[in-house]
Amino acid sequence: MKIFAVSDVVEDWIYSPKLRQVVSDTDLVIGCGDLPPYYLDYIISSLDVPLFHVHGNHSIPETKGDHNTPSSSGLTDLHCKMIQYKGYTFAGVEGSLQYNNGSYQYSQTGMWLNVFRLVPALLKNRFTIGKYLNVFVTHAPPWGIHDQSDLTHQGIKAFRWLLTRFQPDYHLHGHIHVYRPDMVIESTFGKTRVMNAYGYRKLEI
Repeated sequence: MKIFAVSDVVEDWIYSPKLRQVVSDTDLVIGCGDLPPYYLDYIISSLDVPLFHVHGNHSIPETKGDHNTPSSSGLTDLHCKMIQYKGYTFAGVEGSLQYNNGSYQYSQTGMWLNVFRLVPALLKNRFTIGKYLNVFVTHAPPWGIHDQSDLTHQGIKAFRWLLTRFQPDYHLHGHIHVYRPDMVIESTFGKTRVMNAYGYRKLEI
C-alpha cells in the first residue's frame, strides 16, 4: 500500500495539478494535523482516495455546514478510533500538549486517557488478525523522539508507551516544523519507524 502523508504546511505543488502527476498511484492519504480544510478537500478530490486524519493544535474546530469543515465524503477523523483499510489497521490521536486554552490541546494525563481508549481495539486486533496495529497517526510526536524542550512541542509520554507496548509498524506525526537540514525526521524505536510528516512524506507499507 502506498501512503501519502501531509502535515502542518501547505505545499504549492500539492495544491496544483502536479499532485496527480507525482502521486497518482497513492492508495491512501494521511493528514497529521494543522492543515486547512480546502487543502484536504483538494487532495481528496484530486487523488480520489480516502484520507485519514487527526486535528492539530492549530486546527479550527469544525462546525457542521461552515467553511471550516471539509466537504469531501472521503475524509475520516482517526481520533481515538481504529480503522481497517485494505488489510491494514490505522489508529490516531489528535492534538498537542496544552499550552493555552486552544482547541485540540491536552495535558499528559488527557493524552493517556486518549491512548487508553484505543487499547480494547488494539487487543482485539491481536486476537483476530495477529498484530496490534500497522500505523499510528498523531499530531504531536512521542516523548523523547523528534520532540523539543518547550511545552508546546514536548512529546507525549502515552505515545511512547503505546510504541513500546504495541509496536506498530509506523508512527506518523507532525507538529515539529523542519527548518534545518540536520533535523532528524525519521527514527527507529523498537520495531516502529517514527516519521515526521511535516510538509509531506511518501511511504509504502
